[in-house]
Amino acid sequence: MPGKDQEHESSSKAGISHDASRKSSSPSKGNSSIFNFQPSNDVKNWSKKYRTEIAASSSSVLSTFVAFPLDFAKSRMQTFGGGFVHTIKDAYRAEGLRAFWRGVGPPMISVTTVRTISFSIYQKTKYYLDRSINKLTGHSPLMIANAPGSYPNLYTFACFGGAGAVSGAVITTLSCPFELTKLSEQLAGKLAREAKAVDGAGQRVNPGAALDVKTGSWNTARRLVRDRGLRGLYSGYHLHLLRDTIGTAIYFTTYESVKQLMANSRGRNPTSPYAVVVAGGLCGILTASLIYPVDVAKTVYQKALLSAGSDHVPRPAIQIFQAGAYRGLGVSVARSCILNMIFFSNFEWMKKRINALES
Repeated sequence: MPGKDQEHESSSKAGISHDASRKSSSPSKGNSSIFNFQPSNDVKNWSKKYRTEIAASSSSVLSTFVAFPLDFAKSRMQTFGGGFVHTIKDAYRAEGLRAFWRGVGPPMISVTTVRTISFSIYQKTKYYLDRSINKLTGHSPLMIANAPGSYPNLYTFACFGGAGAVSGAVITTLSCPFELTKLSEQLAGKLAREAKAVDGAGQRVNPGAALDVKTGSWNTARRLVRDRGLRGLYSGYHLHLLRDTIGTAIYFTTYESVKQLMANSRGRNPTSPYAVVVAGGLCGILTASLIYPVDVAKTVYQKALLSAGSDHVPRPAIQIFQAGAYRGLGVSVARSCILNMIFFSNFEWMKKRINALES
C-alpha cells in the first residue's frame, strides 16, 4: 500500500490531470462560442439583402438615446424661452436627471422605425430617379457621384434632393403622432409646474396650463383623440410635412455631396471614416439651421394644441429673420450635428461589416 505522501502525490497528479483535461475540453476565453459565432449562409444573405435597414435601425437607437437630452432642451427653449444653461438647471432642480430622457421611449421606437423606412424609401427612390434622369439626359447621377475626381452637379442634386423630399413626405404620416406624444412628454413637467403657480393674490399665473397634463404617450394619445378625434394625433401635420419634406431633401443632398467632395473628388473611398463623420455633421448642421423657423412654428403650434383641449388654435406664421424665430438654434444645431455624426458613422460601419460577411 502506498504511504500518505504517495497517496497525496498521486491524488494531486490526478487532480492536475483532471483540471488539464477539463481546461482542454472547455473552450478558452478567446475562443468561446459567443466570440466564434458564425451565422448561417441564409442569415448572411438575409443580412446583405436588408443591410440598409439593419444599419439604419441600430444606428437610430444609439444616436437617438445619446442626443435626446439636447432635443429635450431644444423643445423647452422653443416653447418656454430662456437660455440653455437656465433651461437645464431649471429642469434638473425641479424634475431631476430623469427629466432629460422623459419621453425617450416613443422616439426610440418611432425614430428607429421611421429612419429605417426613410432610408429604404430614399434608396429605392434614388435608384428610380437615377434611371429616369439617365434616360432623359444621358447622365447617371449615381455614376457621377461615385466616379473618382467628380464633383456634385445639378444631376446629383436633383437625384438626392428629390429622393430625400419623397422620403420625408412619406414618413411624416408615420412620425407625426409619435413626435407629438414625445413633445407632450418633454413639456409636461414644465406645464404641471405652471399649472400650480400662483401670484401674490393667490390667483393662477397661467390658468390655461391647468388642463390635463397627465404624462405617458398612451394618455396623451387618448386625450388628443378624446378632444379632437383621430385627427388630433396629426395636430400640426401641415407644418410637420413642410419641415420634413424640405429638411430631408437638404439632409440627403448635403450628406451625399459632402461625401463626394471629401472622398470621391480626391480619389478616396466614399465611406472613409473621416468623410462620413464630416458629411454627417455638416448635413445635420445645415438641415437644422435652414428649417429651424418651420420647426419652431410647429413646436409652438403643437404645444398650444396640446394645452387647448378641443378649442381652436390659430396656426402661427413662420417667422424668418425675426426675434424668437431662432430661439434654441444653437442647441438644435449641436444636437443635430452630434446625432448625425454618430448615426452615419455607425450606419456605414455596420454596412461594411455586413458586406464583409462571406456567404
